[in-house]
Amino acid sequence: MQPYIRNSMNMAIQRTTGTLIGAAYGLVVILIYENLFPKTGQFELIYYLFVSIMIVLVLYTTIVIRKKNASYFSTVVFLSIVVVHIGDADPILFTLNRVLDTMIGIILVVIVNMFRIPRRKRKDILFVSGVDDTLVNEKEVLSPFSKIELNRMLQEGANFTVSTMRTPASIIDALGDIQWKLPLIVMDGAALYDMKERKYLATRSMKKSMVRELLSFFDEHKLNCFVNIVIDSLLVICYKELKNDAERTIYHDLRRSPYRNFVRADLLSQGEVLYLMLIGEKRQMQDIFAELQEQEYYEELKVCIYDSTNYPGYLYMKIYDRNAARDQMMEVLKERTGLTKAVTFGSIDGKYDVVVKKNDSNRVVKTLEKMYEPYFWSGTAG
Repeated sequence: MQPYIRNSMNMAIQRTTGTLIGAAYGLVVILIYENLFPKTGQFELIYYLFVSIMIVLVLYTTIVIRKKNASYFSTVVFLSIVVVHIGDADPILFTLNRVLDTMIGIILVVIVNMFRIPRRKRKDILFVSGVDDTLVNEKEVLSPFSKIELNRMLQEGANFTVSTMRTPASIIDALGDIQWKLPLIVMDGAALYDMKERKYLATRSMKKSMVRELLSFFDEHKLNCFVNIVIDSLLVICYKELKNDAERTIYHDLRRSPYRNFVRADLLSQGEVLYLMLIGEKRQMQDIFAELQEQEYYEELKVCIYDSTNYPGYLYMKIYDRNAARDQMMEVLKERTGLTKAVTFGSIDGKYDVVVKKNDSNRVVKTLEKMYEPYFWSGTAG
């Protein structure tokens, strides 16, 4: 029994192959033992040496036919025949029974694994969930239950995606095992990203002139800024000089990912700027934010400022174009999919259709199960 049906089918094939190989070699050894070996104790050591040599042949056979995963089953069946039941009245009958028992077990497991109580599939609804404090747990990963059930529903056609402030690289870190079918709303609505194609499908980029003004503003205050630029669907993070310990730690930790490309250069003319990110001491960032609000161009920006959980005493500041919004990007996704109805999951009361409390990450998937595949006798979801 495996979490996914396709895995159960693969395991059934491996188990069947292994059983047949082990039984075939076991039958050969039994026939040789019955007809060629004298039934005296002095030949027992020779017999077991012969069995040991045959184990090598059993394992090699699984390699030759490219079924290496079946080697375990092959040796178990082989040894159960030639060692445990060699003294039976009819070991040949045991061999046949062993094969039959295994095949019955395999068939029953596949049937049980494939069985589902009939349910409707609500493929007319777009389900959109947040990530942090919503879908992932306190360790920033999916629980085993959520991972298995979410992948199952995605395979069966559920229109589910996430809407988050994270970048695609950060989503891969937390949700890399999810088999996404729909594009993801990332960078707080600044982009729509296709995980399968590794491609940005839609963006809400900042004006180059505006970015230049902001960089000049931060230069005057001797602040470094991470500029996130998309160049041919490749995310490049430009910077000038790392100013504090938090920036240096972020750089050394994140640059290891193949989906993040840090460059100490000015590449504004090469692609689209999706957002700027700064991190600094709390008092300094609060003063900078207050001064930024007084600038004439502030109304053209969307600025998010929040405490850093990894670096106590520091604040993040992320700056986007004012048109970068998750709700607007969700409308773009609805147009691309042809879906008109959406159900959202989040942690803020009054903002989302389904509110998820902290440390209740399984609620998203449990609620999704009820809404996406209700029983035929239940009411219509939503």
